[in-house]
Amino acid sequence: MPEFTLHIDGMHCGSCIRRVTQALASTEGLKVDEVRLGAARLSAAAGQASVDRAIAALAKAGYTARLEQ
Repeated sequence: MPEFTLHIDGMHCGSCIRRVTQALASTEGLKVDEVRLGAARLSAAAGQASVDRAIAALAKAGYTARLEQ
């Protein structure tokens, strides 16, 4: 499974980490490897489509995210 990291804006506390973890874990095709303030490391079965799904799930939870290069 390819790994990728997202930079996430707007995270400030443990509750944010919990919300981000829940949003990503409930997204089909994603495996959450690590969530910390400002970032999440994920594994996914399908490349760019999974990145887009992860970013959309975070937007729905109230966070903006972008792929770390």
